[in-house]
Amino acid sequence: MTSEKPSQSAALAPVQEYESAVQSAPQSVHSRSRQEKPIRILHVVGTMNRGGVETWLMHILRHIDRRRFVMDFLTQTTEPGQFDEEIRDLGSRVLYCLYPHRPWLYAAGMRRVLAANQPYHIVHSHVHHYSGFVLRLAKSAGVPVRIAHSHNDTSPVDSSAGWSRKAYLNLTKGWVSRFATTKLAASQQAGLSLFGPHSNQNDWRILPYGAELAPFGSTVNPRAVRAELNIPPDALVVGHVGRFVTQKNHHFLLQIAAAAISRNPRMHFLLVGDGRLRPAVEEEVTRRQLGSNFTFLGVRSDVPRLMLGAMDAFLFPSLHEGLGLVLVEAQASGLPCIYSQCLPEEADVVGPLVHRISLQQSATAWADVLLRVLESGKRPLDQRTALDIVRRSEFNISTALYGLQSFYGGDN
Repeated sequence: MTSEKPSQSAALAPVQEYESAVQSAPQSVHSRSRQEKPIRILHVVGTMNRGGVETWLMHILRHIDRRRFVMDFLTQTTEPGQFDEEIRDLGSRVLYCLYPHRPWLYAAGMRRVLAANQPYHIVHSHVHHYSGFVLRLAKSAGVPVRIAHSHNDTSPVDSSAGWSRKAYLNLTKGWVSRFATTKLAASQQAGLSLFGPHSNQNDWRILPYGAELAPFGSTVNPRAVRAELNIPPDALVVGHVGRFVTQKNHHFLLQIAAAAISRNPRMHFLLVGDGRLRPAVEEEVTRRQLGSNFTFLGVRSDVPRLMLGAMDAFLFPSLHEGLGLVLVEAQASGLPCIYSQCLPEEADVVGPLVHRISLQQSATAWADVLLRVLESGKRPLDQRTALDIVRRSEFNISTALYGLQSFYGGDN
C-alpha cells in the first residue's frame, strides 16, 4: 500500500480506464460473458426511491442490454419504492433484506435471498460503509464478483464521529478492503472517503455517473410550466432538487433565500424532493413569512421539464456529496449553478455555468452571487450549447453504460 492519492488524470480517465478494467476483472465474469446465459447482478441499496444513486441505477437498467445482463435490487424495506413498478416492468425483481441495524437478522435474510435466487455472478453494493458487511456475506455465499461502490463523501461527518461509530467505520472499512473484489467510486472524494486516503491508486477506480440526456433536448414552454405551478412569469426562480436531510443543508438554503428576497421580492425558490426534515423546513419558511416566495413540489418524475421550464438558476449548498448527479442535469439544462466549494471537482462539467462558494461564507455572500447571476438577465451560454458539452463529457449515459457493461463482462 502507498500513501499516494489517485492523480487527477487517473480520477477523470473515461473509457480507456474501463477497457483496462475489463482485462483485470475476475476471470469468472469473462468466462460467463462468452456463454449464452446472462450475467446476473444483485444491486444492494437502501430503497429504490428517487435519489441520485437510484436515478442513475434506473438509467442503467433502462439502457443496458437486458438479454445479457439481469439486474435485481435488494432493498432494506418492504415499503414500496417509487421505482419498484418500473423495475418489475423491465423484467427485474425487487427483493427484500430487512433489519440492517440487527446484523444477525440481516445476515440470515441475505443468505436466504442468495440461496433462493442463485446464482448471482455479481453483488454490487451501494450502501457505503455497510457494503463491508454485505460483501462479507456475499463472499460466504460463494458470489465470485463483489463490488463496493462509494457514492458519497462522508468524511466531514466521519471525522467527528464518537468512539462507537469510529469502531464501526474501522470494522466495515476493513471488511470492504478484505471482501470487495472491486472498488468503484463516483468521484475521487467519494473513493477516498470509503477506501481511505492511503489506498493504492490502482486499488479502486472512478466510474462517472451517466445522465439520461434525451429529456433535456425537449422543447418546453416556460410560461405554461410556471402557470401550472402558480409561479409568476416574471419571477426569478431558484431551483433545488434533493432529499430533505441534513446533508443537503436546507437550513442554510433558507438563510440565503431570506437574504436574497429582502433585496429582490421577485425571487422565488422551487424545492423538489421529500424527506424527514421537510416539515421543519416548511415551518421555518412560514415563520420567516416567506410562503409566497416558496413552492414545495415533493418528489417529481419530471425534473428535466422543471429545470428547463421553471428555473433560472440552481442552488446546491450541500455539506458533502459524492458527486451530485442533479448538478450534471442542471448544467445540461443550461442553468447557472451555485454550489458549495466542498463538492467534487468532477461536478464542474460546463465551466461557464459553475459558481463555487465556500460554506464558510455568509448567507449574504451567497445571496450576492445568486442575485448577480440572476439580475444580469444573461446566461453565459445557451442551453443547447451546454447540453452539447454534457453530451460530449464522460457523464453521458452512453459512456457510463459502456464502462459498466465492459466491467461486468459484456462485449460492447
